Amino acid sequence: MALNPEEIKVALLCGGTSGEREISLASGKGAGEALRQAGFPVTFFDPANKRDMKDLIDGDFDVAFLCLHGKGGEDGPVQGMLEVLGIPYTGPGVWCSSTAMDKAKSKIFYERAGIDTPASLTLYGKDDYTPQQIVEKLGEHVVIKPATEGSALGVAIVNGVDEVDAALDQAFALDREVLAETYVSGTELTVAVIGNDDLQVLPVIEIVPQKNSFYDFESKYAAGGSQHICPARLDEETTARVQAAAVAAYKALECKGVSRTDIILDDEGVCWVLETNTLPGMTETSLLPDAGRAAGIEFPELCTKLIEFALEGK
Repeated sequence: MALNPEEIKVALLCGGTSGEREISLASGKGAGEALRQAGFPVTFFDPANKRDMKDLIDGDFDVAFLCLHGKGGEDGPVQGMLEVLGIPYTGPGVWCSSTAMDKAKSKIFYERAGIDTPASLTLYGKDDYTPQQIVEKLGEHVVIKPATEGSALGVAIVNGVDEVDAALDQAFALDREVLAETYVSGTELTVAVIGNDDLQVLPVIEIVPQKNSFYDFESKYAAGGSQHICPARLDEETTARVQAAAVAAYKALECKGVSRTDIILDDEGVCWVLETNTLPGMTETSLLPDAGRAAGIEFPELCTKLIEFALEGK
């Protein structure tokens, strides 16, 4: 659809109350600058501020551009509010947002779709499985992660019963639901998919952590924390399989507009899907804008496309 950006009033939501608030504010700043470059009038709203939310309700906006990360913004509540208000918004809907944010529940739908995803156990308390039972079921090398946090908050890769026990304490300090997962070694990749019915898969990004052994919070956001190689160093056939896995995840979770799926490619060539992000970071150097540029889509154009997808059929 052809848009006249000057006629589209954009409400940009960023901030919120999650542990990823500062990252969300950075995404909002980056996306806001790109949207203004594209010609859109943009007004910023912070869901942590009740006055902002009242102004959003009382305003006359054509679309909401979501740059929220973590609980209370990426997991469905804000999407539901916008549905009630009748304001189209970027990114997937309520059910998809809620399901994708819960790593344990999203794996159920990956498995139903025949997508390879590491074996796992879901814990709602430390009494559900002992560290010894976790090791017996999943192996000595295990990933422990809060099930409904983002940005790798609280994620630990551990070996053996004692390390599992300590990692569980760390994860339960952040979340009431914890995922224990068999560790899969290989190349860390991420793949963005944009569109609604007519999907475009962006180039695969290879992530090489520079500071730590995996793509944790520091690797994601600290200066020099990781190297992003785009397109990834893969042959054509492997690239196609990795992209196909990302599309399968997009469809399994009924995404709309955009997703970015994290994948481990092991030494046997198996694509192990870890999780799907429904509101990827939107700073100038975030993974989604990086992939867009590799596909010839500059940041302002990418933001415009996300608004077009939000308004399709409205």
